[in-house]
Formats: sequence, structure tokens, C-alpha cells
Amino acid sequence: MQDRQQFEQELAAVLHPEQIYREEPLSRHTTFRVGGPAEYLVTPEISQIPQVVELSRRCELPLTVIGNGSNLLIADQGLRGVVMEIGKAAAGIRIIDGEDLVVSAGTLLSETAAFAAREGLAGMEFAAGIPGSLGGAVVMNAGAYGGEMKDILSGVRVLTQDGEIRVRPADELELSYRHSRMMDEQEIVLEARLNLTQDSTAVIRARMDELKKKRVEKQPLEYPSAGSTFKRPEGYFAGKLIEDAGLRGFRVGDAQVSEKHCGFVINRGAATAAQILELMHEVQRRVMEHSGVELEPEVRLLGF
Repeated sequence: MQDRQQFEQELAAVLHPEQIYREEPLSRHTTFRVGGPAEYLVTPEISQIPQVVELSRRCELPLTVIGNGSNLLIADQGLRGVVMEIGKAAAGIRIIDGEDLVVSAGTLLSETAAFAAREGLAGMEFAAGIPGSLGGAVVMNAGAYGGEMKDILSGVRVLTQDGEIRVRPADELELSYRHSRMMDEQEIVLEARLNLTQDSTAVIRARMDELKKKRVEKQPLEYPSAGSTFKRPEGYFAGKLIEDAGLRGFRVGDAQVSEKHCGFVINRGAATAAQILELMHEVQRRVMEHSGVELEPEVRLLGF
């Protein structure tokens, strides 16, 4: 208890009271709308992130970093230690050199894409409908409709495991399908530089509207989910494998394989994290049994 009191006192010297939450339900911070409480949830500004990391480590408290919660499944019992949400307090966009954006890690991809469109800068259209934040998208090299973050990423500013702030060019980031060096080395993205190109705002918005129409038609946006639940196996489509295994509409409690798009697991309203995970395991088992293909979760599992 003494250690916790010391941590709380020092944390209060770093953050404002409204940036610190005790036993905060993480279901409020994930797009699946499930997850138990965080012992401490903190929402720092970019400049405060190194201090929170250093304090957590010095007090030997587990530290979990999340963004907009769009690619997470957090256990029903929640997470002990510190959950650092890099969100609205760590958002911001500025233009440099006419065509590049420098975007802070907590900025939503949708806001970044909208900003770029207003400024007549093309390249972000694919990301307009991804419900994540910039930092998380860079770490996992998020993508959709043929585009990926690596296509527009020029470089990043990161906080390393050693507590150093470094600038890394994109060619050092080892970006591949849903993977990056930052993921392997557990580096925290603070901001990224995006290299875009000039185009007509009307043309950019037309492309964004076209992709939005496809999403609405094909994805179960009316239900909480974490987007594509499984990674695309080489040479296959996860949704097709799941459908071929006879799992369209398969349910465990209120967790369900979407009838609209089998690549999505949805929360029909009262699903628990345990039910979602059980469903995922059953999907993996049946797909392996039916097609011999191993499905790997794209969703990040925390607290299990």
C-alpha cells in the first residue's frame, strides 16, 4: 500500500487530477465495449508520456499502453498497474514542407484523414474509416482497401525501452503486414511524419466517400467490434475460411461471428471478453479442422 501511495503522490505531481482514473472500466475505452477495470488509467499529453513511463517503472508497476482501443480484447478482470491511454490529450496535427503532416500519436486516423482532405493532401483516404489512433496504426502498420501506413510513413519519433526519445526514418521500422520494429522492441510512438501528395479536395473526398460506402455495405458497423479479428493468412482470406467452416453467425453468448462479414467478431450487446475469446478459439479450431489453415489473431489480447 505504501508503494501505491508513493506512486499516487508522484503521479499527481506529473498529471492533472482529470488525467488520472482509479478502477476505470476499460469497456469504456475499447471498441469491443468489453474489459474490466484498470487499477490506474492515465491520459497524458505527449510531453508527459516519458515521465509516466519512468515513474511506473521506478515504482515497479506493470505498464500497458493503449490508443483508441480499436484493436484490443481486454480480460473481464481488467488490468493491474498502469494503463496509459494515448488519446485526445496527446493529439495534434501540423503541416510542414507543404505536403507532409506531423501527427501526434493520440490523433484519430479519421481526424487525420479529414484534415488532409481539407488541405488538399491525398494518401490518407484508405485510413479514414479505421477507428484507431495514429500511434497504434503505425505500430501495427494498419491498413485497409489496399493501403497501409507504410505507404505514407516518412518517419517516427519514439520513446525507447531505455527511456530515450529517438527519431527513426521509415526504412528502419521493418514495416510489414501488421508488424513493425516498434512492436518487437516495445517502443512508444510519440508522433509520425506522413508524406502525402497534393490533389483536389473534391477528388479526395470522393475517394473517401466511395470507401465509406464499401465499408457500410460490407462491414457490421452497427455492432461493437475490433475490426478484422484475425490476420489474413498468406494466400487466403480469413473471412472466407471462417465462412467455409460453417461459422457464419456462430455464437458464444452475445459474442458472434458477423453474418454480414465473417472476418468480424461482434458484440451483440452483452458479450464478455471470455465469451469473445472462447469464440475466437473455436473459430481457430474449426478452421484448422476444415482447411488446415492456422488463423492468427489480429486483435491484441490483454490480461488473459
